[in-house]
This record gives sequence, structure tokens and C-alpha cells, in this order.
Amino acid sequence: MALPSLTDALRSRGLRMTVQRQLVMEAVERLGHATPEQVHGQVTQTAAGINLTTVYRTLELLEQIGLVRHTHLIDAATTYHLAADQHFHLVCRMCRTVSEAPIGMLADLAGRLADERGFSMDVGHVALFGVCGNCSEGNTCDPETAAPTGSP
Repeated sequence: MALPSLTDALRSRGLRMTVQRQLVMEAVERLGHATPEQVHGQVTQTAAGINLTTVYRTLELLEQIGLVRHTHLIDAATTYHLAADQHFHLVCRMCRTVSEAPIGMLADLAGRLADERGFSMDVGHVALFGVCGNCSEGNTCDPETAAPTGSP
């Protein structure tokens, strides 16, 4: 899915591009999945004067204009990622590893829900919790070295 640039998306809504907005967007791109606190940490490496409240507000704005999405993963921490990066999340309850899967894997379920219940599924917010293959085999799974997040 092609999304407008940050500048175009802001201008089309009568908003202006700011350094803070640019830095937050770049941090989300660089980090992949990140909490507002992680985004803030990344942003302050470049601009120490940007506070956490600005990061929260900017993330909310970026979501409103459709450039980022949020998901609740482990411990209800809200994480943000690019809206163009369409996937759903697999969260291991044992080792806490988060991995991604392509949304196409949920196409049958989404179609069935639409046909049978008239329900339109928002796949970008889907996080499935369970036990990863490594943990289910009884292996010790270190979240720092476990299967990487990213598309399989």
C-alpha cells in the first residue's frame, strides 16, 4: 500500500511540517515497532529538547493521518509501526518474543467474518498470543536471541 509522504499528508490537512514531526516519523521507520518512550529515546539523540509529551502527540497525529499504526503487545505496551508495513503480530507468552506474519494469512478469516457477520476486521491491530515453537518444544528461549521480529 502506497502512503503519501509525511509532508504531503500534513499539507493536505492544512498542517505544517515540523522538525519534531519529521524526527518522530524517522524514529518509527528506524525502530520498526517502538513504544513512545523508545521513539523519544531515539529522537532525543538528535534533538534533546523534544519532550515525551510531544512524541505522544506526534504519534497520535501520525496515526490520525494514516502513516503509523499502533498495536498493544506484551504487557499492554502500545507500540507503533509504519502503516505501510501491513502485518499482524504473534506474541509468545513464555519468552515474550514478538514476530510478524503477513496479513494474507488472515485473509480467509477476514473474508468469513465479513460474509457471515458483516464484520470488517482491522488486521493491523491483531496480536495473537500463544507459545512459540521454540518454547513449545521445551527449549530455553531467550527473548533477546529468539526468532527475530519481522516477516517470516
